[in-house]
Amino acid sequence: MPVHVINEANRCLQCKNPRCRMLGCPIQTNIPEVVRLFKENRMMEAAEILFENNPLSVVCSLVCNHENQCEGHCVRGIKGEPVHFSSIENYISDSCFERLDLSCAPSNGMKVGVVGAGPAGITIAIILARRGYKVTVFETREKIGGILRYGIPEFRLPKSILDRYYRRKRDMGILFRPNFELGGKVAIIGAGNAAMDVARTAIRHGSKDVTVYVRGDKVAASENEYNYAVLDGVHFEFKKNIVRIVDEGAVFCDRVEDPETGKLVDDHSTDTLVEADSVMISISQVPRDRLVSKDHDLLDAYMQEKFGNKSAE
Repeated sequence: MPVHVINEANRCLQCKNPRCRMLGCPIQTNIPEVVRLFKENRMMEAAEILFENNPLSVVCSLVCNHENQCEGHCVRGIKGEPVHFSSIENYISDSCFERLDLSCAPSNGMKVGVVGAGPAGITIAIILARRGYKVTVFETREKIGGILRYGIPEFRLPKSILDRYYRRKRDMGILFRPNFELGGKVAIIGAGNAAMDVARTAIRHGSKDVTVYVRGDKVAASENEYNYAVLDGVHFEFKKNIVRIVDEGAVFCDRVEDPETGKLVDDHSTDTLVEADSVMISISQVPRDRLVSKDHDLLDAYMQEKFGNKSAE
């Protein structure tokens, strides 16, 4: 295998306008540079270029359609055999995978949830973790990989490669929640028509327990929308206000009537954690009028156009 790979690398013409990269590779892998470093016995540097450009380089070296991509656009292939870059990429990526420095930037204090541990989920989780995000991956199945594990046969993509990715990602601090279906228990904040749409959509996507939390004693949505939500199985909790959102769900407090003003106010002695798989904020929006109210010339022009007034004073 090593001799074959070295021979293939020596066949690379180091084209100034590499068709393999510019026309053949969907992610513009710097193929000539990788081959050059490999030939100069700088394989770790070549591996770093591959991984930075594509964290799934080990996988892609095995499953990409090379005949129509990098190798299919190789100049050598016009009159003979193209350079088999897939073999070179696989040797480099596979040999160096455990040795790659996957250190992460200092924490930026932000958390990210990645839904799905397929190829896209694996890739974005690695990228975000290296940029300082605290990443948790939610996956409905027991193991990571998605279509890579459950849709590609073992002889084409050994599952041990995906297990290696799992171990490396855990070493990076990426958390996994397997056997997890998003939208199981859903808490929705808001009570307008948009919130009714969100709640009914969650029901239709398989959520078993959907509750809308309302600040007042009635919803702002139309009566028909509210009735349809109830009919679909949406639950409602009235006189509840959101305090904060946490990993386990959301903390709500009761709203009670102020004896002096008669208005509803928050009673934080009742703060209670409501466990939920998903917390969705669906609060109505209104136009911002600060620009018009602060710009008197604009306001005067509007008032004159609308009402014939010369001034808004």
